[in-house]
Amino acid sequence: MSFEKIKISFKYLKRVWIFTLPILKNKFILTSIFFIVWVIFFDNNNLIDRISNLKVLNQLQKDQEYYKEKIYTDTKRLEELRTDKENLEKFAREQYLMKKKNEDIFIMVDGN
Repeated sequence: MSFEKIKISFKYLKRVWIFTLPILKNKFILTSIFFIVWVIFFDNNNLIDRISNLKVLNQLQKDQEYYKEKIYTDTKRLEELRTDKENLEKFAREQYLMKKKNEDIFIMVDGN
């Protein structure tokens, strides 16, 4: 860096310092800044951890809704299997490839 650029940057820093020095001398503003920094970074319930926990909570709520829906559909399907013999036989044939004694099973695989 040339001497002129350093001189310009020092002038800029001097202006910033002249502007911020009276603000930092005010004890109320200084206390407020300290409090805000403390709450955001250092507190046990800091803002960063709280945001992270809210994201996790939202994901867990979505998972909860998914599993409630899954439980509902599985319960409905289980009730159908318990009450109807034809549905039970169809389920056993499709899922476990069960067959009667004199039957042959042909599995058709779709090419798509």
